[in-house]
Parts: sequence; structure tokens; C-alpha cells
Amino acid sequence: MTTSTETGLRLGSLGAERPGPFAKSLPPLDGTVADWLSGAPPLSALATPVLTLDDAALHANARRMAEWCTGHGVELAPHGKTTMAPALWDLQLRTGSRGITLATPWQALVAIEFGVRWVMLANSLVDPRGLRAVAAARDAAPSLEAVSWVDSVDTVVAMEAGAGSPERPLTVVVELGAPGGRTGARAVAEAERVAAAVVASPVLRLGGVGGYEGALAHDPSPESLGTVRLYLDDLAELHRRLLPSYETGEIVVTAGGSAYFDQVVEALAGLADDRTRVVLRSGAYLVHDDGFYRGISPLAREGDRPFRSAMHVWARVVSTPEPGLALLDAGKRDVPFDEGLPEPQRLADDLGRPARPLAGTVTAVNDQHAFLRTDEPVTVGQVVRLGLSHPCTAFDKWRWIPLLTGADDPAPPRVAGLVRTFF
Repeated sequence: MTTSTETGLRLGSLGAERPGPFAKSLPPLDGTVADWLSGAPPLSALATPVLTLDDAALHANARRMAEWCTGHGVELAPHGKTTMAPALWDLQLRTGSRGITLATPWQALVAIEFGVRWVMLANSLVDPRGLRAVAAARDAAPSLEAVSWVDSVDTVVAMEAGAGSPERPLTVVVELGAPGGRTGARAVAEAERVAAAVVASPVLRLGGVGGYEGALAHDPSPESLGTVRLYLDDLAELHRRLLPSYETGEIVVTAGGSAYFDQVVEALAGLADDRTRVVLRSGAYLVHDDGFYRGISPLAREGDRPFRSAMHVWARVVSTPEPGLALLDAGKRDVPFDEGLPEPQRLADDLGRPARPLAGTVTAVNDQHAFLRTDEPVTVGQVVRLGLSHPCTAFDKWRWIPLLTGADDPAPPRVAGLVRTFF
């Protein structure tokens, strides 16, 4: 959040930016972001469509996840590619996360540039330019630790060829996958061969094991949970087999998206000791949603203080061409649609005016329109608040996201900050 408050990461440059007339949904700004925010502008200062974030929900979700991890004896390095927003990474770090996970070398370099000092690249770092850039950044900052993954002997060879001559070996964890999954060695024995190649490498050092269970299931059914647990048991077995081979003072055992982190804890938390750290990489919990994660999150399944969605899109009715149909000015360029269509929630006479519940369904989205089917009367010019599913594909459509305070108060919400994304 770009505010005047001092932060842990180097965020001052964001407040000095001048979006001008080119930032979607913001009014044309003659000055800096900080200048505009100093007046505590109301929600009505924005244009539709606009994605907004609820400040109270973000902080509540961050505290809840930190509390949960502490209570279960695991650490958290949330996946930063969900938001690609340094201000939100800062919130996660300030509430106890040990570092930030990223997916590409460029994303890792963004995190490093903003001051993140424990970076996990949950991918194979084989692009030569990216590899050398990350290695150089780490060599220039002794306090920086950058960890990446390997899942084959070919990956080890490619990293050796592309790394050049780093001042100190690059720490890697061996990734275990599963048939039908994403990346990762497909069996424990195969992963052991990869680990042996790492130990034999002059430029790499073996620092742990990791994987991603979320690619193996997509619902909380007993069958899906069983599949996830079998995989995690294999990951634990791989770690036990590699104990004599690790080359780092600290060992990382890492898994855990935002759908099955409870299963990860059940299977892996017992591995933690004075040397071994069990690290979750859940990223979507901070923003959460009103769709996929609302239905699958472990805290929703437990029914104990679940996360709540911090993101909404406000869209204006631009056409009512036939009874029961309204067209909104938000479409595929503005809202996620890969994990379910937006959910109509509230209706207001204008942006920032009091909103009342709205029953209906979004049945389709075009590039710049959403098809709202409802039996309730809506008129051109009114504004609909939409709940969204899947923060990962919401944030990548926006460069500046207004942060609202008082989103649930009777008074009109105010813009307390702007969250800058880097996609």
C-alpha cells in the first residue's frame, strides 16, 4: 500500500510515481500518488470498472495465516506471483513470513530490488541470463539467500552451464512431482539421483526438498485429499533418505499452496527440528476470494475463522437491452474467469453510494462486458459490486489497485492507498 508510513521493504519510490492519465480507473493525476492520497479521496473519485482491496480484510487474513502457521510449527514464504505487489509482500513479511516465493527469475529480481532477503524460486532456474542475474544479486548482498529448484539431472547440467562462476554455490532443493502432475521428478528413486548430481556439482549445493501438491487435485473430496496425502508422504520419505546428503546448515522442506496446506502440515510438520524448516508457500490466502478458494480453503473446511475476500470489482450497468439482462462495463480485461465467473453481490445507485444486496448471476464475460442475469430491477448507470474467484488472475489485469478503508461502514469508503503491481 503506497502510504506515508515507513515500511520494511523499499517502497518509497512507489509513492513518488506519477501515473498521469494512463492508470486504469484512476482519475488523471497531475502529481504523485502520495499527493493524491494525502486528500483521502472517496471511492466515488474512481471510474468503473475498478478493482478494489479491503484493507481490514487483508490485515485480518495476514494475521490469521501467521497465527495458524505458528500454532502448527511451520514457517511461511508466501507465493508472491499471486499479487506481484511489493506492498502486499511487505505486509506478509511484517506479519511473520520468512521470505517470498516467486516463479520466474524476473519476478525474483523484482523482489530482490525491493529488499526481500529470502527468496525462493519455485521453479528450475535454467535461463542463463536470469540465472546469472540472480547469482550476481546474491553475491552482491551477503544477507540475501536465493533458493531454486531442480527436478532432473538435465536441470543440474543446465544450471552448471548457465551459472558462470558464482562466488558461492547456489542453494537448490530437489523437486518431487507425481504422475499427471506438473514439474518434479516422478519417483523418489529418481529424485535421489537428482540429489546425487547436485552434491557432485561444483556450483550447486543441496539444501532441501520441495514440491507442489495443488497440481494433483482440485477439490476437497476424500479421494483428492487421499491423493494429496500419498504424494506428501513420498516427499517426507525423500527428505529422510537425503538427510545424510544435505550440504547446508539449514534444510528446507517446502510444499503447500492455498488449497491443501492443512494436509501439508499433517504430513510434514513432524519433520521440523533444529536444522529442518518446514515452509509453506501459500499465496492466495492474503487476498482470498469469493469463489474457488472460498470453497476449498482448509480454514473454510474447518469452519474456524475462515479467510474473507479482500477483492471486489465495481462495474457499471451500461445497457439493459432485454428483460432480465444487464450488461456491465467489466469483462475479461478486468475480472478473472478461469476459476469461475464473477458473483453479483451488491447494487448501488452510483459508485460510493450505499449498496444493497443483489441476487443474480453473471453468465458470460466478453472482453469488456459482463452479462448479468437478474430478476431485480436495475437501470443504466447503477453500479454492481462483484465478488471474484482466483486472485492470481485478478491482479495481473491491474497496475494500480485502490485500497479502501471503511468498506463495510455506512459512510462512503475512502481510498487509503494504492497497491502497485509488477506484471
